[in-house]
Amino acid sequence: MTKDVIALTPKMPDTGALLAALHAGGPELGLTATDDGAVLQLCSGEGCPLVSVEAPLLVHTPGEAERLLGAPAGVPAPPYWWTETRASTAVPAAESLAGSVCGRLTMLLGGTTWPPGAGHTARVTTPGEGARPAAVSGPVLPVVDVLTDSTAVVLADRPVVPLTAWLSDLLRATARSDRAFHLVTPPHVRLTLPLRTALGGTPNRWVVQDPAGGYHDGLSGVRLAWRDGTFAPLGTEVADAFTSRVTPEGHRQLTVSFRTVHAPDADLELGGALEAAWRHLTGAPPAGWGTAEPVNLPWSRRQLTEAARDRAPAPAHLVVIGTPERPAIATHRVTRTTAGVAEDTTLTLGYTAPDEVPLDALEALAGKLVGAHGLTTMLTTLRRARADLTLPPHLEPPPLPIAFTLGARDVRTIGLTHARRPPLAVRPRQLGPATAPALHYPLGDGTDAAAWTALQVLSDHLKAGSPA
Repeated sequence: MTKDVIALTPKMPDTGALLAALHAGGPELGLTATDDGAVLQLCSGEGCPLVSVEAPLLVHTPGEAERLLGAPAGVPAPPYWWTETRASTAVPAAESLAGSVCGRLTMLLGGTTWPPGAGHTARVTTPGEGARPAAVSGPVLPVVDVLTDSTAVVLADRPVVPLTAWLSDLLRATARSDRAFHLVTPPHVRLTLPLRTALGGTPNRWVVQDPAGGYHDGLSGVRLAWRDGTFAPLGTEVADAFTSRVTPEGHRQLTVSFRTVHAPDADLELGGALEAAWRHLTGAPPAGWGTAEPVNLPWSRRQLTEAARDRAPAPAHLVVIGTPERPAIATHRVTRTTAGVAEDTTLTLGYTAPDEVPLDALEALAGKLVGAHGLTTMLTTLRRARADLTLPPHLEPPPLPIAFTLGARDVRTIGLTHARRPPLAVRPRQLGPATAPALHYPLGDGTDAAAWTALQVLSDHLKAGSPA
């Protein structure tokens, strides 16, 4: 059973409501906060975190509850407040405590709890009641289910696991403590693409518990076992469960990954290339953006720019979402570089049939980003994968390259003559002004794996022309 409980309320959880909710376990429980204050933690008398309570989010974006929770009944119309709690599975009473926190919020503010029936208002007796919380030295990790010297393990059972503020905080905390992060789920659970991106690679893992027992890696399928305080591969054998299920027939994901670089002007407004690409491929702007999921803020380039400036000189990592009618999601990273302000965007769109994919719009998109937004590179790929843009724990074919675009600055560095003569059957198309052209290289239509060979040949050719 899931240990996450969420309150969806039409009214803001103000200080009084939050205090009433946080007293679900009585005044004896301790209260701590993470470094940025985004996550509160109810702690036992021994100082162990029992329940994490994320700061309430005002969700303006339509469809977020449906995207992440299924179709829960009683969800208020946007805007509504989303308050997410998570209980430690190490303490049996913790889940009931999380349910009481959320149940008290909905009793006071209206709305509903998820999962259905999890909310209540009873006072919950917890271990160590009557003792004062012990002082905790050093940084405190958010609620985890197993913590060893090498690994923080979280168990999750919900339809879709998103990149919540709590998970973002936990990923940062485990990295600071030189630990791996392992997310353990049943086989029916899926991840959002932003969480998949945030997990990165080794030592972090998505661990899937097989129905017949045992574990496997949710991304590679390699069998795993718990050894010496962490999940480790059992050789190279792939679990049967990883290869026995298939993606719905006809579903496709088109991914456009591009970088733009701008001079660090005081009047610079970020997100222009992202919005232009979104409009070009969907006919509408993004619906919302945020620093985690659920994506809660209505789309605003001005607010996105302010958030990036607030985080500077550190990078800003953002999530952007489309409307429910046109599945699209992007991760967006803003960094300061020696060349200026760089925006790295990975935009993925879902389609239920191959003929819906707008392959004929890609060259025009490249030209638009080259002409107006300082494009440096753009790689477009197509893969057979779920149109709802979630990641299941079974085998999906790898993406296949469609096209690569090289911006004018790199073309000039490499040399136009060299750059436009790769040893490929198809010649590049010149974009932008003749005095400072960019080059667009068609590589395939998303059906032939030989496109990867073509991309490697092109990459080697361009590197050969670059200055040492």
